[in-house]
Amino acid sequence: MTRLSVNINKVALIRNSRGANYPNLVQVAKDCETYGALGITIHPRPDQRHARYEDVSALKSVVKTELNIEGNPIPKFLKIVQQSKPDQCTLVPDAPTALTSDAGWDTIMHKKFLIDVIGPLKEAGIRTSIFIDPVEKMIEGAKEVGADRIEFYTGPYAHQFSKARKKAVDPFIRSAKLAHSLGLGINAGHDLNLKNLAYFLKNVPYVQEVSIGHALITDALYMGLEQSITQYLKQCNVEK
Repeated sequence: MTRLSVNINKVALIRNSRGANYPNLVQVAKDCETYGALGITIHPRPDQRHARYEDVSALKSVVKTELNIEGNPIPKFLKIVQQSKPDQCTLVPDAPTALTSDAGWDTIMHKKFLIDVIGPLKEAGIRTSIFIDPVEKMIEGAKEVGADRIEFYTGPYAHQFSKARKKAVDPFIRSAKLAHSLGLGINAGHDLNLKNLAYFLKNVPYVQEVSIGHALITDALYMGLEQSITQYLKQCNVEK
C-alpha cells in the first residue's frame, strides 16, 4: 500500500480569504486522519498565502500519523522545521513568487547547498525528501547530498496522461528502479488525481507515499471530504 498524505494548503487558502480561523485547519487535519489519511502535508510559502509558518507547530501538536512540511529551504523555513521537528521535511526549489511548484532540484548545481541544508535536518531526526524530476543523474545526485527520499514531481506525467500515458509514465518507472537500487525512499506528488493516480502506482514501483491536495480538495467540493479521501485511498491500494 502507498501512504496517502493529504495536502491541506487549499483549505488554508479558503481560511485566509476571510481573515478568520474558518475553516479551522487543525480540525480539518484531524478529520482527514479520522477519514483514513496516513499523513498531513502543508507547504508554507514566504508570502503565507495559504499555509502559514504558525500552522506548523499547531499541526505538530495534533497530527497522529505523519506530518510532512514542504518548502523552499530559506532560513526562516528551516528554523521553523528544526524547532517543530516534523516527521518529514520535503525540500522544494520553488521561487518565492511561484504560483505552484513546477520543477525538481538540480542536485548537481546545488550539491553543496543541499548537503549543508540536509545535514542539520537529519541530525535533528527529521526524514528529508527532495522534490525531483525523473532524471537519472539528478537521482544519483540526491543520494550524494544525503537525502532519505525523493519526491517525484509528477506534473509532466499528469499533463501527458490523457494523450500518451505509457510515454508519460516510463521515465518514472526507470527512475524509481534506480532510486530504489540506491537505497532512496520514493514519494510522489503534483497534479495526481482520481483519473491518473492508479495507473501511476500500478506501473511505478516502490512508491511509499503520495502527497495530494489540490485535486483531493476539489473533489471534496462535490463528494465531501470523507468520501474524497476514501476514493483516493482506494487508488493507493491498487494491485501492483
